[in-house]
Formats: sequence, structure tokens, C-alpha cells
Amino acid sequence: MRAVSRRRAHPAEPRSARVSGIALLVAASAALVVVPALPASAHNYLVSSTPAEDAVVTEQPGTVSLETNDDLLEVEDGAVIQVRGPDGRFYGDGCTAVAGASAETQVVLGAPGEYTVGWKVVSTDGHPISGTWAFTWQPVDGIALAEGSDEPGACGGTSAAAPEASAPADESDAPGESSEAASAAPTDALWIVGGVLLAAVAAIVTWLVVRRRA
Repeated sequence: MRAVSRRRAHPAEPRSARVSGIALLVAASAALVVVPALPASAHNYLVSSTPAEDAVVTEQPGTVSLETNDDLLEVEDGAVIQVRGPDGRFYGDGCTAVAGASAETQVVLGAPGEYTVGWKVVSTDGHPISGTWAFTWQPVDGIALAEGSDEPGACGGTSAAAPEASAPADESDAPGESSEAASAAPTDALWIVGGVLLAAVAAIVTWLVVRRRA
């Protein structure tokens, strides 16, 4: 008689292993959907300023500047820094220069007291952001003081629109971030929710297919 060889049947793959594989696939899909969407809608935020907020300045600073977390866009009238003294007058030439993630303006201060800096720049995603900070000017004897002007400085003969001050932001988040920048949060949430829903649909469809074939 001819010997009949029998091939040992391998046990079927446990369903738990298949489910684990599906879960990993779904998680990876969700990451691919959600992660790229977040930076696309992120706005710049203020990292530091000179003079610093609440600083006491005793020498003419020469410039007032700010730095954000990412490069700024250079667009016409996109960057504005205005310095206003305790007398309500404006100080500076009205010209704001952008270099990378920073913006600055030339300033000679006048009357001692608290100065308020209002600023507006265009973040790397094309959205304008704005804010304010204040510092105290206590010049030492012999420092030359500027007279200031009733209107903001006109760079190139054109006065820039005054930046709209935004509510102070929590330092644990993005200090100096404008209300418009903060409005990005709902958009980010929509992207995340959309990614989660898409992943859930993919998981359900995959489960139904596997169950039907099982």
C-alpha cells in the first residue's frame, strides 16, 4: 500500500492576534490623518520681548523688539510695533523691520512712567496675530528724552493702523497670542475629531470584513 503523507495542519491564527493587528493598523491610520493637520493650522506666539514685560528700563533701549516661536511673514503693513508713553504720546519712527522670527522698531523714549507696546505681525501660516505688553521707564540723570508725537510714527509717510490689543494669555500656553490665534483651537479640535471618526469607521469596516470571513 502506498503510504499517505499527512501534512500537519497549523492552528488557525487566534482571533485576538488578528484584532491586535487591526488595532495597530487603525492607530497608525489615525496618526497619519491627525498629526499632519495640526502644524498646518498653528499660529505663531510670542516667546520674548525687549524690553521685557514689567521690566524697569533706565537707559534708552534704542529699539523695541519681539520674538516669536517661528518665522514671520514679511507683507506690506503686516508688522506694526507702536510704543505709547504715560503721556499718551507715541514714540518711535513708525517703521517695523522683520527678520526671521523677530520684529523691531527704533525708539527713543520720553517722559518717565509706564510705556505700553502694541504689536501686530503675520505668523508663518499667514494669519495676523497681535498683543500688548508694558514696561516702566525710569531714566537716570542726563539721559536725552524724546518729545513724542500725538499720532503714531509714519514710516515712509504712511501711518500704520494701530494694533488691536488682545486679552492676556496664560503663560503656560502661548504668551502674547492674539484672540485670533486662539481661535485656531476649535479648528484643531475639528481636525482631531475628524481623524478619530475616520479611524473609527475604518475599524468598524475592518471588523465586519474579518467577521464575515471568519
